[in-house]
Amino acid sequence: MTGRAKRKLKSSKVSDPGNGYLKKTCSDESRVVPLSDVDSEKREEVVQLYKLQMPEDLYHFWDFCKELSPDSPCGALKDTLGLQLVGPFEILAGAHKTSKNLQPNFHLHWRFFYDPPEFQTILLGSADSQHHIGYYRDTPDSLPSFVGENEAKKGYNITQTGDNVFAAVLLYLLRRKKDGIGKKVGGEALESLEGQLRERVEMLGLSLEQKTKEMKQRDKKVVAKTFHSAGIVVPVDRNDVGYRELPETDASLKKICKAIAEARSDEERVQAFGPLQEMITFVQFANDECDYGMGYELGIDLFCYGSHYFHKVVKQLLPMAYSLLKRNLFGEILEAHLASRSHDELNQLPAH
Repeated sequence: MTGRAKRKLKSSKVSDPGNGYLKKTCSDESRVVPLSDVDSEKREEVVQLYKLQMPEDLYHFWDFCKELSPDSPCGALKDTLGLQLVGPFEILAGAHKTSKNLQPNFHLHWRFFYDPPEFQTILLGSADSQHHIGYYRDTPDSLPSFVGENEAKKGYNITQTGDNVFAAVLLYLLRRKKDGIGKKVGGEALESLEGQLRERVEMLGLSLEQKTKEMKQRDKKVVAKTFHSAGIVVPVDRNDVGYRELPETDASLKKICKAIAEARSDEERVQAFGPLQEMITFVQFANDECDYGMGYELGIDLFCYGSHYFHKVVKQLLPMAYSLLKRNLFGEILEAHLASRSHDELNQLPAH
């Protein structure tokens, strides 16, 4: 069961050489990005509240939106693209200081129903489909591996949209132009925004590719795509220790999940749980032999399926996997999410 084992992912590291530029060191190449104008106090506040390091493109995008709309940077893209800046951007805007919620949980702030702990929302799109864009991290202590998007009303699939927020927004803009939506909201405004985005990206030396070289390198280290398609990465040594495949394909696991979720009686549901219980036993064996990725994959798949009948099993599998992989923050996020998992009331910072 070790056919898809991959080598360990080297997480990105960030260093400031002290010359006003940020150096992002990757496994094969380095890219120097100038530091944004966001001061260190605000940066520290974002990190403190989210317990996550933010990539420099987030701060540059904040600078960009402040130039577009000095009075309301979070709404700078609302009229042209229907996108609202949220999450860490709201902290930069000081929204947490004026919210009527005195004890917000930032790990639940705009955490949609199917968002795994690895996903952090930074932009809101259509409320009808619950479209949102966010960063996807493989570990809590690394920078995001890519920017992705999901439409929670349609399901759990996460689509990759580049490795920075500028690329994700430009891809979204081009999609709207292709669909003819731009003509309804003013083609000139879209053309102007597209030009400004491209100019800023060129100045910063960022990529506009939907799938960068680094993302393709990550794909080689993905041990399982999982139901959400973004994939999971775990350390796997040269002896293939770290991951083993589930005994079921994604298609057959979905059939098992459907049989459990749609059972007409408790007796039928208990019977339908049989194959899943067997897999959980396999996971226990795998954990004993340091193949932590197996329980991680099964836990993510059951989380994605979404039925409350799997919440107990997910709480049994995923926090354990995150603990064994030393990704404890993801375990905390998961448990908080399962305790209040919902399609609605996702804003932890409602205004007075």
